[in-house]
Amino acid sequence: MFKIRQRNCMLIVTALVLAPCIVILMVMGPELSTEQSLTQRLAECHMRLQYLESMYRARQEDVSLLSQYLGQLQSANATTGSSAPPPPPPPLQVANLLDGLSPEARQLLRNASHISRGGGANGSLARSQNIRLPNAYHFLPHLLDDAGSLRPAYLQSKGRSDVSIVLGVPTVRREKQSYLLGTLHNLIENMNEEEQNETLIIVYIGETDQEAVQLIARQIESSFEPQVENGLIDIIAPAPSYYPNFERLRITLNDPLERVKWRSKQNLDFAYLMAYAHSKGTFYVQLEDDILTKRQFITTMKKFALIKSALTKPDQPAWFVLDFCQLGFIGKMFKSAELPYLITYFQMFYNDKPVDWLLTYFIESKVCRTDKDQKHCNQEKAKYWQHFRKSLFQHIGTSSSLKGKVQKLKDKQFGSKVPQYYAHTHNPPALIKSNIAPYKNYLLKRAYRGESYFWGLLPQPGDLVQIIFERPTQLRHYLFRSGNSEHPSDRFYNTTVELLPADTLSENSSVWSNYNTTTDGYLVVGAFDSLGVAEGQLDVKIGAIKELRLHVHSDSENWALLSEIELQEWGSDPKSDANAAKPRFVAGS
Repeated sequence: MFKIRQRNCMLIVTALVLAPCIVILMVMGPELSTEQSLTQRLAECHMRLQYLESMYRARQEDVSLLSQYLGQLQSANATTGSSAPPPPPPPLQVANLLDGLSPEARQLLRNASHISRGGGANGSLARSQNIRLPNAYHFLPHLLDDAGSLRPAYLQSKGRSDVSIVLGVPTVRREKQSYLLGTLHNLIENMNEEEQNETLIIVYIGETDQEAVQLIARQIESSFEPQVENGLIDIIAPAPSYYPNFERLRITLNDPLERVKWRSKQNLDFAYLMAYAHSKGTFYVQLEDDILTKRQFITTMKKFALIKSALTKPDQPAWFVLDFCQLGFIGKMFKSAELPYLITYFQMFYNDKPVDWLLTYFIESKVCRTDKDQKHCNQEKAKYWQHFRKSLFQHIGTSSSLKGKVQKLKDKQFGSKVPQYYAHTHNPPALIKSNIAPYKNYLLKRAYRGESYFWGLLPQPGDLVQIIFERPTQLRHYLFRSGNSEHPSDRFYNTTVELLPADTLSENSSVWSNYNTTTDGYLVVGAFDSLGVAEGQLDVKIGAIKELRLHVHSDSENWALLSEIELQEWGSDPKSDANAAKPRFVAGS
């Protein structure tokens, strides 16, 4: 009996102790969540304020230059004698400029030009000449040879600015394989609508040949017309005079001249791209044109940046670079307000070191001490250069923009979050065959059943991929996706999608006016685009289909890989789980 009472007393005491704790947790829980949300919002406001301050400084610089010009006009008027003929009046827009400015702006002009009333009896103006600080022309004196050296030779922009994140994607013409369109497709595909609205992608074409610039620009504009039109993608190329004479560069690091030219040009490309992006958004992320990323990477990067900013104590240094990829200069995020430091540094040492080395030396110059060891230096660098726990970007290119260089680096921190193929297990029953020889066990019939992807050897003109239905089938939609993350260049090129109706169409059918026909009676209903995708809706008037085929029309330097095959019948629900694409992850091949 005593033990029962003792047990009851213990239960009562435990309940009395736990009850207040539970109440406190219930009350404080929402408050803690609210506090964390407010902290992140304050960090976002702080980053936003830094960006606006950098824009204000840019306007101050404009005003300073303008005031010097006006001061020169005033000086020229003052030195003209009264007996001499009056000087020509300044242009109307300059004469009326001060009248059109606000009182605060006029005061700023007077302060910047150092014009004040002198203390002499005659009340004359006392002037002092501004000290001229070094600028880009000191580090890149060849820019003075052409007044348009800093004016873009090509610019496609809808003027989008004031975004959260700017993505810089430099590209050049590659001899073997271009990954640019696949990279842009992957970036856009992994953004939701909200992320796209707060992002700007800047493609920088680092070519001096205007035909090459126009070709790359047209490819982007045709492949991503909606994104170019709504302002998500900007395209820019520098004037040829922006670059120095690369043949006269100093040989540094005992590198061959070709490598010195390549890395020196890359430094100047990054500086130009950053200078253009500086006023476009709060954060800037440097990428390359041969990468893959993960879903919602924009939200992930922004959230990480705001958390790191919110957790920075007043007595601690703020981060300078956030690293979302372990390789080179890929996935490096900076505050746009701090880009001028890097731009100037790259301009100063463009001929000396590779761009990723310069970033390391820049951080070391800020934090490392000569009287401390390397361990202390690394500890201090880690405060300014912080890493995200998992890489958000993976390098996929193998053909470098440097001639003869093969680049097979992979980021092991990226993981296997990118599917190698998309399985559709409810395609209509059919006989599948092709005269494209398969590689190992990557068979076409297995790809059609959603068990793997099809990987075939070099396609030749006239090669076919045939899908012969067991019974006449009326299709509503088709999708063929070629290439994958491991083999992005193994796509179908110059290949059409053709079908053979099960029943003979009448001569008056409107189908004949909508589609071209082949000599053997097939309707040409589509073709693979520059991204290696063939997709389309089929006219219900076509009726049941006996056969669907892919028809190759030219030689290919690459193998062909089908990573997705989807055929939807009329009457099926396109949003059902049966028709949904199922991502599949396999070991690298």
